[in-house]
Amino acid sequence: MFTPQSLGIALFMMIVTAICWGSWANTFKGVKNYRFELFYWDYALGIFLISLILALTMGSTGHDATSFLNNVHSADTSNIVYALIGGAWFNLANLLLVAAIDMAGLAVAFPIAIGIALVVGVVLSYSLQPKGSPILLAAGVACALLAVILDGKAYGSLTVAGRTVSRKSVITCIVSGVLMGLWAPFVTHSMTTGHALGPYSVAVFLTLGAFLSCFVWNLYFMKHPLVGEPVSFEGFFRGPASGHLLGLLGGFIWGTGTVFNLVAASFTGVAISYAIGQSAPMVAALWGILAWKEFEGSGSRAKAYLALMFVFYGLAILLVARANG
Repeated sequence: MFTPQSLGIALFMMIVTAICWGSWANTFKGVKNYRFELFYWDYALGIFLISLILALTMGSTGHDATSFLNNVHSADTSNIVYALIGGAWFNLANLLLVAAIDMAGLAVAFPIAIGIALVVGVVLSYSLQPKGSPILLAAGVACALLAVILDGKAYGSLTVAGRTVSRKSVITCIVSGVLMGLWAPFVTHSMTTGHALGPYSVAVFLTLGAFLSCFVWNLYFMKHPLVGEPVSFEGFFRGPASGHLLGLLGGFIWGTGTVFNLVAASFTGVAISYAIGQSAPMVAALWGILAWKEFEGSGSRAKAYLALMFVFYGLAILLVARANG
C-alpha cells in the first residue's frame, strides 16, 4: 500500500485533508430547496464508495501483507468493530454539524464544532498514542479553544447588524463538536492495538459504520428534524438530480480527505494528523465569508473577532505541527 515516506509528503496529505474537510459542505450549500436529511443519504454513500475505491487502488499496491484485503483478513475483529463504532459516532456528529450549517452558516458552525472536536480528539488520541510534544500539543489546543470563543463572539456580534442569533444553533455546534472528537480515539485504537488495521482498512470500516448508522441517526432526524417539518423517503426519490450528484460529490470530497488523513497518520501519529486536518474550519470560514457572504453587513467588531479567530487557529495548527518535531 502507498504510505508517505517523509514528513513533507505526510504534511501535503494533511493539507489536502484540511481543504477537503473544509470544502465538502459547499455541496450542501449549493443545493436549493432540498433538505439536509435527504441530501445526507447520498453523502454517506459517497464517503464509503470513495474510501473503498482508494483502498482497492492506493491501498492495494504491492499485494503484500499490508495491502487492503490482506490487512483486513489478518486484523483483529475487535479493531474492525472499533472502526465501525467510530464511524457511527462520526456520523451522528456530522449530521448535527450539517444541521448547524443549515441554521448558522459555514463561517460559524465549522469553527465552533470542529474547534471543540480538535480539542477532544487530540487529547483522547494522545492519551492512547502519546506521540509528539505534550507541551506544544497543549498550547495548540489552548489556541484552538480561544479561536472557538472568538468565533462565537463574532456570531454574537451579528445582533448589532440586526441579524438573528440562534442559541439552538450554537448548542447544536457544541454537541456536534464534542461527539466529533470521539471518533478519533476509536480509530487510534483500531490502528495501534493487536493485529491492527491499516489506514485504508480503517477508512473503509469507518465510512461503512457511518453509512449503516444512517438507518438509525438519519431516520430519527427525518422524523424529528432540528429544522423544518418531518420528511420521508418520498422526498428523496423526488429530489433533484443535482441534489443527488452534489451529495455524492460532497461524500467523495470528505472521504478523500479522510483517507489522506489516516494514511498521513501512519507517519505522524493520529493525534497530530487529526489536529492538522482540523484546520478545516479556516477553509470553511473563508468559503462562508467570501463565497456565501454570511457576514455581509456585519460591523467592525464581528470582523475583528473573525480576524483574531483565523490568527489563533493558525497558531493552533502551527503548534500542533511543531509538536511532531
